[in-house]
Amino acid sequence: MIDLGLSKLALIGVVALVVIGPERLPKVARMAGTLLGRAQRYINDVKQEVSREIELDELRNMQKEMQETATSVEQTIAHNLAELESDVQEALSNPLMEPPTSDAQLVKAKSFRKKKLARTSAVPSWYKKQNGRRTHVISGAARVARHRPSGTARKSSASFH
Repeated sequence: MIDLGLSKLALIGVVALVVIGPERLPKVARMAGTLLGRAQRYINDVKQEVSREIELDELRNMQKEMQETATSVEQTIAHNLAELESDVQEALSNPLMEPPTSDAQLVKAKSFRKKKLARTSAVPSWYKKQNGRRTHVISGAARVARHRPSGTARKSSASFH
């Protein structure tokens, strides 16, 4: 790029003043400024156009990649679906695999209900007594007091005075 320092600009201004003259110098400077502004705007427009084209190419490439990915996924799904259909057809045509009869299903459902009822229902107290389960729960302090030997009496706080 052109390196224009303050001394070079001053030299160009003096030469322009001598060559053009003092009465036409402001018009020429104004015209040079407008031409320079137009050139900068033109360069900026070209830069923006190039960047838009680059972005458009990137978007086209991305669209092409996405379409290729979508078609490969579609082909994979179609292949898996075909395999699944063939497996299902094979399973249906296999005479060894028989669907359960309705009687077997009823028996299984009835036993399930019985098991669920046995799990969720309350156990009668006569069954608890028969099998040694506790029917009345007491606290730890009550259990200690119950099993404390009769000779040892608990000291009260009044005897510590």
